[in-house]
Amino acid sequence: MVSVMSESAGFVLDKDPMRLPEGAWAKTERRILRHGARAIAGLSQGPFRPYLCPVYTPKGFAVTCESPADHPHHNSIWIGSDQVRCRVPAAGGRVEDHTYNFYVNETFHGRAAGTILATTTAGKALSPGRYAVRQSLEWRGPREWGAPEGRVVARERRFLDVTPGSVHNILDVRSELCAGEWDLVLGPTRHAFFNVRVADAMQLANGGRLMDAEGHSDAQAIGEGAARWVDFSGPVGGGHTAGITVMPHPDDGPPGWFVADWGVMTVGHFRDREIAIAPGQSMTFRFRVIVRDGGAPDSGIAALYSAYVNGDRP
Repeated sequence: MVSVMSESAGFVLDKDPMRLPEGAWAKTERRILRHGARAIAGLSQGPFRPYLCPVYTPKGFAVTCESPADHPHHNSIWIGSDQVRCRVPAAGGRVEDHTYNFYVNETFHGRAAGTILATTTAGKALSPGRYAVRQSLEWRGPREWGAPEGRVVARERRFLDVTPGSVHNILDVRSELCAGEWDLVLGPTRHAFFNVRVADAMQLANGGRLMDAEGHSDAQAIGEGAARWVDFSGPVGGGHTAGITVMPHPDDGPPGWFVADWGVMTVGHFRDREIAIAPGQSMTFRFRVIVRDGGAPDSGIAALYSAYVNGDRP
């Protein structure tokens, strides 16, 4: 991953300051975005996908979980899908479906794991209180017959705008998924697209709380609805509580929520339908993530949602 260090307007985006012994090297990398002396989030490139981890509240508490034992492919805040198909022309005028898995780290439902790789990453301050990261990514299938390095199934442009605050940090994510050489078909699947796995301490079994914009607290009820936003909150240590809210942009279509008491929130616009993207075209998906100190969400979350929908900055 090619990265550009940025240090301006009080922001710094640079490699995690881990010092390895001489001769040792890291297989992947992590870059930490800081505002002043405060860490906001880490841009991590794992062996299978890029993701945001760690993710901190303004007081410095981490609210997500990286590669938990029960689902090691749950990487804090990440994008992926286990149902990605390419419609590839074949002999005799036929069209064949090549199906790929960009969600689980091993073969899943007969589909070997592909890799989402950030080929470029660049960051810059847009103002004293706002920072932007731009990434180019390749969705590359597994090694296979005729494609020893894997086929480039899709390309993505990913945008992250960060607005730190004293009460909450705002992470705005925009993904532009582009078809490559062939028609790209997404879904239907519940294992996609924008995902958050909260810290173990925030699970309901450990004293956490789950709530959507309509006041539902039951995971099944939330999953069956079209909530404007969904929130997890709970203990994060030392008597402190924190929360994280996910807000899909309403203009991008029905959110297709999958939510679980044990700490996962997924927005899947193609959970119950398939979406096709033609070669040379792209589809955009947008999300706002609010990371805050404190317990259950209050009226301030609704205001942040309204500002997001109206295109207002905090």
